[in-house]
Amino acid sequence: MSLLIRSCAVLLLSFSLPLAAAPAVMHGQFLPPDDLTLRDTSPEQQQLLQVTEYSVVVGSQRQSNQQPIPVTSPVLIRLKGKPLNKGATISQVLVNFDGESKSLKKPIYDATTRTLTLFYPMAQYRVVLDLLRNDTVYCQFLSYANGHIWADLHTGAVKRGR
Repeated sequence: MSLLIRSCAVLLLSFSLPLAAAPAVMHGQFLPPDDLTLRDTSPEQQQLLQVTEYSVVVGSQRQSNQQPIPVTSPVLIRLKGKPLNKGATISQVLVNFDGESKSLKKPIYDATTRTLTLFYPMAQYRVVLDLLRNDTVYCQFLSYANGHIWADLHTGAVKRGR
C-alpha cells in the first residue's frame, strides 16, 4: 500500500512541476480582469519598481525656426526607485501628461537607459500626484508575445481601520 501512495505522490508532484515553474506575475493582483485573454500566457518581460523619489518637471520650449512659432509646455513626473522582481533592470519612469492628443502613446521600456516612459492624459495629473504624496507607489510594465503591453502605477493594498 505504501508503494502505491508513494507512486501517486510522485505522479502528482511531476504534474505540478510545470505549473510551479511558470513565473508568476508579481503584483498580478493589481491587474484588471483580462476579459479579452490578452494576458493568458506569462509575460516575456516584467519590470517592477518601488518608487522611492519623484520630481515634477514643467517645461517650456519655443522652436524659433518654425512659423507660426509653436510654444509647448510639457509636464512630466520623473520617478526613481528600486527594482523588485528578479531580472528587472528598470531605474526610472518618466510619466508624461498630454492635454492635446486624441489618443495616448503606448508605454515604452528602453533597456539601454533602463527607463520606462508612460503617457497619461493631463486629467490624471492630480491623481498621480496624490498617489505619490500619500502612499507607497509601484510601477509595473509587462509585455507579452502577442504584442500586448500593460503598464501602471499602483499602491499596495491599503487596510483602513474602522
